[in-house]
Amino acid sequence: MRVVWSKKTDIKSKEAEKMEVQELIPYFGRELFVPQLKAKSKDAALLEFANLFVQSKIVRKKDLILELLQKRETLGSTGIGSGVAIPHGRTTAALEVKIAFGKSHDGIDFEAIDKKPVHLFFVVLAPPHDENNRYLPILGKLVEVLNESKNRKRLLKAESFEEFTQIFEGIE
Repeated sequence: MRVVWSKKTDIKSKEAEKMEVQELIPYFGRELFVPQLKAKSKDAALLEFANLFVQSKIVRKKDLILELLQKRETLGSTGIGSGVAIPHGRTTAALEVKIAFGKSHDGIDFEAIDKKPVHLFFVVLAPPHDENNRYLPILGKLVEVLNESKNRKRLLKAESFEEFTQIFEGIE
């Protein structure tokens, strides 16, 4: 997987380097963990995640989140390759940064940059201005973690939220 950072993002990637992997764990939640997505298409996956954020009472209006995620995808797929997608965005509907995780054993055509199906999804929602400005460092740290094949393989095997968090606790 190759990620190209602009000069502006280089500053943020340095912040991501300072962030420890274990610092990501509080942004996840048991209610945002989906061991097997029902979705079979990109649009269905985005809808499933939008519904998940509403059911978890993180946001109130599914349509706002769905529209945000769909608009972000029009800028370019968040399928970053190697079976990973990180749909993300900032919205006034979110009070704090939260990350949903879902897996698709069969994979979903997400128009990823490598044209391969996506199996691991990390959906990041953040308010327009999060207090500690963690949004970009979180995205950077996720990319860094998911760049490692061994981490992706371990995440594909996680069947419970406990297993999932243990993986993040064990990454150096």
